[in-house]
Amino acid sequence: MKAYGVNELRKMYLDFFESKDHLKMNSFSLVPQNDKSLLLINSGMAPLKPYFTGQEIPPRNRITTCQKCIRTGDIENVGKTARHGTFFEMLGNFSFGDYFKTEAIHWSWEFLTEVVGLEANRLYPSVYLDDDEAFDIWNKEIGIPAENIFRFGKEDNFWEHGAGPCGPCSEIYYDRGEKYGCKKPDCTVGCECDRYIEVWNNVFTQFEGDGNGNYTELSNKNIDTGMGLERLATVVQDVDSIFDVDTIKALRDKVCEVAGVAYKKDAKIDVSIRLITDHIRSVTFMISDGIIPSNEGRGYVLRRLLRRAARHGRLLGIKDRFLATLSTTVIKESKDGYPELEEKKDYILKLLTIEEDNFNKTIDQGLTILSELEDTMVKDGTKTLSGEDAFKLYDTYGFPLDLTKEILEEKGFKVDEEGFQKAMKVQRETARSARAVTNYMGTDETVYQQLDPVLTSAFVGYDKVSHSSKIMALTTESEVTEELIAGQSGTIFTEETPFYATSGGQAADTGIITTVDAEFEVEDTIKLQGGKIGHVGKVTRGLFKLSEKVNLSIDVNRRLATGKNHSATHLLQKALRLVLGSHVEQAGSLVTNERLRFDFTHFSALTKEEIQRVEEIVNAEIAEALPVHTDIMTIEEAKKTGAMALFGEKYGDNVRVVSMGGFSKELCGGTHVSNTGNILVFKIVSETGVAAGVRRIEALTAVGVFAYYNELEKELNLAAKAAKTEPVNLTKKIEAFQEEIKALLSENEKLKNKLAKDALGDVMNQVTEVKGVKLLAAKVPDVDMNGLRNLGDQLKDKLGDGVVILASAMADKVNLIAMATDTAMAKGAHAGNLIKELAVLVGGGGGGRPNMAQAGGKNPAGIDAVVEKAPKTLENQLK
Repeated sequence: MKAYGVNELRKMYLDFFESKDHLKMNSFSLVPQNDKSLLLINSGMAPLKPYFTGQEIPPRNRITTCQKCIRTGDIENVGKTARHGTFFEMLGNFSFGDYFKTEAIHWSWEFLTEVVGLEANRLYPSVYLDDDEAFDIWNKEIGIPAENIFRFGKEDNFWEHGAGPCGPCSEIYYDRGEKYGCKKPDCTVGCECDRYIEVWNNVFTQFEGDGNGNYTELSNKNIDTGMGLERLATVVQDVDSIFDVDTIKALRDKVCEVAGVAYKKDAKIDVSIRLITDHIRSVTFMISDGIIPSNEGRGYVLRRLLRRAARHGRLLGIKDRFLATLSTTVIKESKDGYPELEEKKDYILKLLTIEEDNFNKTIDQGLTILSELEDTMVKDGTKTLSGEDAFKLYDTYGFPLDLTKEILEEKGFKVDEEGFQKAMKVQRETARSARAVTNYMGTDETVYQQLDPVLTSAFVGYDKVSHSSKIMALTTESEVTEELIAGQSGTIFTEETPFYATSGGQAADTGIITTVDAEFEVEDTIKLQGGKIGHVGKVTRGLFKLSEKVNLSIDVNRRLATGKNHSATHLLQKALRLVLGSHVEQAGSLVTNERLRFDFTHFSALTKEEIQRVEEIVNAEIAEALPVHTDIMTIEEAKKTGAMALFGEKYGDNVRVVSMGGFSKELCGGTHVSNTGNILVFKIVSETGVAAGVRRIEALTAVGVFAYYNELEKELNLAAKAAKTEPVNLTKKIEAFQEEIKALLSENEKLKNKLAKDALGDVMNQVTEVKGVKLLAAKVPDVDMNGLRNLGDQLKDKLGDGVVILASAMADKVNLIAMATDTAMAKGAHAGNLIKELAVLVGGGGGGRPNMAQAGGKNPAGIDAVVEKAPKTLENQLK
């Protein structure tokens, strides 16, 4: 048997099933589409759910894919074993009501034995206990002896996921030989050791389950086959684990090179090597699909994986940034199967670098917090860190529990792990309760699930603002119906429509649907599974019936205004790439008739000059009056022309390319102006950050810009009126006000200082001496922190050498300050530590430098205790 590489095996599998009339589809994005039950795609069949349930008609009844997947259920074990990983590729062949058990079993056998060359006598199939049909195919048709076919129960060989399609499985195990076994005499298929490894799983989806153990036979039976590519490579290359297959070993070796360590020399070091190797694969693929680090959802998964990898880099002794270096190896090894990695390379590396830098800052903050918690434990005489504090370190500073334990164990402390798990459980339950109720498809349960999946609508609105068509479905807000009457809210579906449904960031058209006697006000237009377009609104008069011919008319002014903003968005994206660089990618957009919002990948706020330059470029292209053309072509042709595609967007075989002169070319399904001159003018009104590595621009066009300047002019006139001047003199008037305010503030400070001095009186007679260091501890009424600082400076000068401690109550709050001269500090005085101890007496906290520190408090009644305890506190510090 030849030891084929990962990239070879992927191609061999897809080519084989293409030869069996399967449509080869590229891997779907890791971001699920219309599926709220999943955070990330975790199996080959997950993105194909709509085809299995009949919600959508598949492009062909036979499909094959190699799907990138992420599973984080066993994240705590990644690295600790050579089995666990978060990222993997799943090879799959699928049948939607086409072939069934016979073909699926024959083809799996043919591929494994004839194409890959695995030895037939080392392959052992398993079937579900009651599946005699599958047993007979293996036994009588393939020729596997009965004793080599294993019957397993529901837990192992029946695929079920709540209510919905389900069915028995037939898995294929490969005997890797005694060297991988546990040496037990009863070791056989199903043993937990690494000798018999499952390489193929045929799922026969033949039932509809109600979730309570009741099953009905499906009229359209499906095949869902899954085979882990890395696991197959492990068998074919005859290596210990997935970390030893060619592409992953290349990455593992790079980790060792960067860290200056060797694999399989130290078990503890191996854990970190494997964890980094796995996690950097996951984060590279996640970023290539447009996922950005955040504190929730899939962005949190990304950040957590990234930070675990960075932290284990530190444990290996890596001093510098290293994630981007490793990501380069991931891209090099996997770009054959996933060209988007190479396309997004600059962006991936930049984002990894920024996030690693951020974590390096955060981890240092976390270590400081942990050090303070250790001090508190010493003071309180406890040896256990509370679960809440451990969880705070995990949640806020990205410290996994094992890191906190590791650091504390070195100093003889431990962690309340039970308390940590409780805090973790509370967070998980909060997140779970926030999730929407979904069906098997992972979409919100709505009336639209009751519609016939074969219904589909055609959009004819690129060149039409009104159109006649036939009603093919009607729904109220809760059920499918045959008529809608005046006063009822609902949704109308027609065979064709000029109404644009919300998609690609463009807001929906509104308008009216009419017959001679009836009118329906369209408040929203929605795109549903299977290409259905729904007109959501209310019947304002008359009655609408199924199969009736209606006239559909959009709000033309709204459409034109939206088109101007959408076309301006295309010009904006190109201008941003010209000004900021080619790493700029669209990360989201919203285009309405009122304004446009554009989110894009960039790592710092734009300067005023950059914003001005972007505006100038867009307005120059508007002034050029560029013709706007649309062409339909294949996705491959579009990419060859240089057309920009959206991050993570799912495209069909044919795409629509919108070109604006020779300046901009993008894949887009939205509506546009016919000439950039129609946009009139473009104005950026805000630029902000929305997430790590993502900026947001809000902008206006045409009448929106004129309205914006009208509003500004109105505000300017109101401001001038309030300042009792003309708009043209407003700047001079403000400068005069500022000078006046400055003079008044200065006068105010002088008066406050005088009042503070007067309130304190002559306190030099309160000076005491502690171990040869002069101490002045006094209380003063109604002085703010600024006043206390000034007073402290003056008293310190009078004192010459020593320590000054002042306390003041203002309303219900306490201000505390401590100052120490150089001579006092040389003898051990530390203002920060003095404040830290004394602030507790007034119900507060604080700290600072050895020479000056301040604190706040909530208990004025404790001020006398501060003055009284100050000498003893200072005495404990002095040498």
